[in-house]
Amino acid sequence: MSLLAEEIVEEWLNRAGYFTIRGVKVGVHEIDLLAVRPVGKDRVERRHIEVQVSFRPVSYITQVPKNVQKTARRGPANAKRRSEAELRDSVSEWIKKKYELPPKMRLMRKLFPGDWTRELVVHMVRHEEEILEIERSGVKVHRLRDVVQEMLRGPAIVEAAISGDFVDLVTLLNGRSGADP
Repeated sequence: MSLLAEEIVEEWLNRAGYFTIRGVKVGVHEIDLLAVRPVGKDRVERRHIEVQVSFRPVSYITQVPKNVQKTARRGPANAKRRSEAELRDSVSEWIKKKYELPPKMRLMRKLFPGDWTRELVVHMVRHEEEILEIERSGVKVHRLRDVVQEMLRGPAIVEAAISGDFVDLVTLLNGRSGADP
């Protein structure tokens, strides 16, 4: 499901005038989306966006913290309720892996030196407190439904990109035409 959601997010960015790279491989890791857009004469917006979309969430977005995996013998995807400290640690580890991994940061600096945003697109989540902790850690969180609504409201710099037909199909099946906000 995340690949389809990544297509929607990429279309949203393209329609807003961003140039995008999706699915960038960095060793065994991946960056979901990088997007850049010139703003004025001397400035470029740089966005790093991860996409975690589920229609039936069963657990957390982040993994159980490493120290808890060892001491409590819980697996990385264990769905047991986490304490505030465990949640803080799991979000911190997730941010380091997703946004602060040195090879990822080196690649982004080579593409466009400067500061990149840290963003996450989600749909349904099981533990809203995890999203709040992610936001407290400096990641801008977008809801997929808001991304789609914003894209449909327009006006767009680019009317449609590669996934335009897909988005039009979704809106048609939703009882709306793309031209009718």
